[in-house]
Amino acid sequence: MIYKGNVQKLGDSVDTDGMIAGRYLSILNPAELAKHIFEETIPDFARRVKPGDMIVAGKNFGCGSGREQAPFGLKALGISCIVATSFSRTFYRMAIDLGLPMVVSPEVAAAASQGQNIEVDTETGEVKLDGKSYKAEPLPKFIQEIIDMGGITDWVKKEVAARAKAAA
Repeated sequence: MIYKGNVQKLGDSVDTDGMIAGRYLSILNPAELAKHIFEETIPDFARRVKPGDMIVAGKNFGCGSGREQAPFGLKALGISCIVATSFSRTFYRMAIDLGLPMVVSPEVAAAASQGQNIEVDTETGEVKLDGKSYKAEPLPKFIQEIIDMGGITDWVKKEVAARAKAAA
């Protein structure tokens, strides 16, 4: 899948506690949760993000507590993909489970600047910043399937239905 948007540039060790403050963890409405993303650490973040924008960050993106509200809120805000040097494993898995693609590329993380045009092909691993090509790790086929289905819940429903049909 190909995603296009603008870069929202962040640094290393972006913590889930900074993405969404603890007092908002009980919010269930995605649009309401999205309003509070980075509220305490980057106050203008939610206002400046446009649908389709992508976060490009450094090492250890999503470290901290395992707050599913963090990737949920980012997706609800309109973030279409996150490219980073590396991810917290817990955050990576939560984001994939919610259908938010995570792409590893130290090269893109080093080259990207705030506001640049970015295009990410999660199947080939090609990333373009203002038209210049860079390499990223393509998503494995099974992860791409989860993303394409919109998350793990819909993927599991599809798998269960396919197995039930095969068994019938």
